[in-house]
Amino acid sequence: MELLYKAQTRFLFHSHIKIKLSAFYEESIFDELFAILEHVDKKYNSYQAGSYFDIINKNSGSFVDVDEETIYILNQAITISDFFNGTYDITVMPLIRLWGFYKDEQRQIPSIKEIEDVKKLIDYRHIEINGKKVKIKKGQEIITGSFIKAYAVDRLTERMLELGINDAIINAGGSTIMAINNESHPRWQVMVRHPQTEEVLSKLNIANQAYSTSSQSKTFVSIDGKEYGHILNPITGFPSTNKQVGIISDNCMIGDMISTALFNESAEGFLKKIDLLSEHYNIKGFMLDSDNNIIYTQDFR
Repeated sequence: MELLYKAQTRFLFHSHIKIKLSAFYEESIFDELFAILEHVDKKYNSYQAGSYFDIINKNSGSFVDVDEETIYILNQAITISDFFNGTYDITVMPLIRLWGFYKDEQRQIPSIKEIEDVKKLIDYRHIEINGKKVKIKKGQEIITGSFIKAYAVDRLTERMLELGINDAIINAGGSTIMAINNESHPRWQVMVRHPQTEEVLSKLNIANQAYSTSSQSKTFVSIDGKEYGHILNPITGFPSTNKQVGIISDNCMIGDMISTALFNESAEGFLKKIDLLSEHYNIKGFMLDSDNNIIYTQDFR
């Protein structure tokens, strides 16, 4: 029997987010589902004025009141930052501004001195949590871009399962995909493409898991005819040179954080880190390095 589906796409988190589910459901279900994404966007997206992270940023140097969800999100980010010893750091926003990746700020290659000065502000270890209060160092700024869309998809997935929706796929801008499956439809196929040539690198069949990908292809600045990708290494202060990282995991937010963090690794470091991470998370993945070499974990394809 052919399975029938319906879908809607809406624009949130600077991305087109598509929810596809069984045609059995009324169209009105989409309003309820997208409302979950809108709630996360409003409350926890650092780019949204009045969100918890926006308030933390605007009051750097002072404690501000937050909710339990903000604390949960911060603890997840700090755990990943600890594992990567700072090559993943959500306080990287001042460096992003320096390179001109935020709005229409001046775009030029920063001087070494400018980079070193800004790097003094980048250290997740200055995030202080005291009960339901949070403080960052004066001048610091948290950016949620590496995980907040994925976190919203996790929240959406939880609600869909509560509603009994067990055959669906959520595609959040292509960089975060969540597959929900049942016995009648055990797999969703996801195409992994080269970020520049669109060549198919792999065909994935995923079930009740997330696929997260980070790449330098869509967001960059052009300075003196050369393109610089938006994924920065907080330790060096310069853009990472790898082209793409893809991760299959059980949790969208963790997958997105890890794919961003692994972007700063060498091929050898990528495989070593995946092995270590596998002790704590159910993950597998690949890296496309700056020379177009593809490194897969053994069980990715």
